[in-house]
Amino acid sequence: MEDKWEFYRDTKGEWRWRRTAPNGRIVGSSSQGYSNKVDCIANAKRNGYQK
Repeated sequence: MEDKWEFYRDTKGEWRWRRTAPNGRIVGSSSQGYSNKVDCIANAKRNGYQK
């Protein structure tokens, strides 16, 4: 199984990403919020996101 990537807005309305392993454990997440989803996805790609 593959890790699950999630892109979401935090309580400030900024974009963040979260990477969850098949066993349900969070194995990575963005360390900051992004005002643009495109910038958030670019950061996720630097951290292994491949879609």
